[in-house]
Amino acid sequence: MKREQSNKLDFKGQNIFVGIDVHLKSWSVAVLSQHSVLKKFVQDPNVDSLYKFLTKNYPGADYYSVYEAGFSGFWIHDKLTSLGISNIVVNPADVPTMSKEKLRKTDAVDCGKLARELRSGTLKGIYVPSPATLEMRSLIRLRNSIVKDTTREKNRIKSLLRFHGEVIPDEFTKHSTGNWSKRFLAWLREVQLTTEYGRETLSLHIEQFVRLRGMLLQQTRTIRTLCRSEAFKEPIRLLTSVPGIGIITAISLLVEIDDISRFASADALASYIGLIPMCHSSGEKDGTGNITVRKHAMLRCLIIEAAWTAIRKDPAMTMAYEGYLKRMNGQKAIVKIARKLVNRIFFVLKRKQEYVPCVVG
Repeated sequence: MKREQSNKLDFKGQNIFVGIDVHLKSWSVAVLSQHSVLKKFVQDPNVDSLYKFLTKNYPGADYYSVYEAGFSGFWIHDKLTSLGISNIVVNPADVPTMSKEKLRKTDAVDCGKLARELRSGTLKGIYVPSPATLEMRSLIRLRNSIVKDTTREKNRIKSLLRFHGEVIPDEFTKHSTGNWSKRFLAWLREVQLTTEYGRETLSLHIEQFVRLRGMLLQQTRTIRTLCRSEAFKEPIRLLTSVPGIGIITAISLLVEIDDISRFASADALASYIGLIPMCHSSGEKDGTGNITVRKHAMLRCLIIEAAWTAIRKDPAMTMAYEGYLKRMNGQKAIVKIARKLVNRIFFVLKRKQEYVPCVVG
């Protein structure tokens, strides 16, 4: 019986590893097999094009891909996964890099490095939230940005007044309720500077501040509506049982953490937030240092702010803070309190129980 020849490619049972260096207008791609580099090329930023290339040239293979977290978010991950490609997203700081790759950094080197480390199994993907969670994060982060912009605008107005020798009356500075009230804004609008240009500058600053404050009010209302939804009502009730944790901090924690089960312990949660010390120990030398530079900036700021409230409301926190003050300054002591606050947050979310004061250490 005559044997028929087949020109059809079949990579069934083989693994293909793809490293993608993502840029706005192009992607640099490296494709590796288990033992060799198959191809490196540059393509348009299009998942479908990459998928067609892989299925055409390596049909039947098991595809594994990786790219670094950055401006592009997670939509690439979602689309690659939906097409059957096993993809991970990695923190750029966690990608092992050889000395020569640091000295000669190109897009081709970067995508090849990603594919090589993916093949060796040294890369660990970061947590990828759902699109709905990412959009809620955007809402919370936008509010945080508006709060910062509002503070900057207040400082600009005060700086402008000081620069031109205008003194704010005591009635607006002695009590916090008088500052930035309707009466204070009315006074600002009556301030007369030397020329029309100075007056116009001040008026524009006031207009910007009022606009930002209106946006902040709108954002806060939207967030409070979100807090009352069925998905968040109970977790927020649990979190706000912890002294120092308010509604805004609670919803921020929930959308950023997303799934508490991804953290094995309170230490892991503290590491994610950035409330652990750096360590450079060797042999008998203990090199424990200052707080880590790797952090979730927004959450760390919120937790430390909450810690200042906690030391006033929770007797256990008050005692701990007073104890820390005996051997360190107040800033370091409050970071220690913030770390204790993380223990309480982890406890109530993991156990789904309200916090009982003076119980959890």
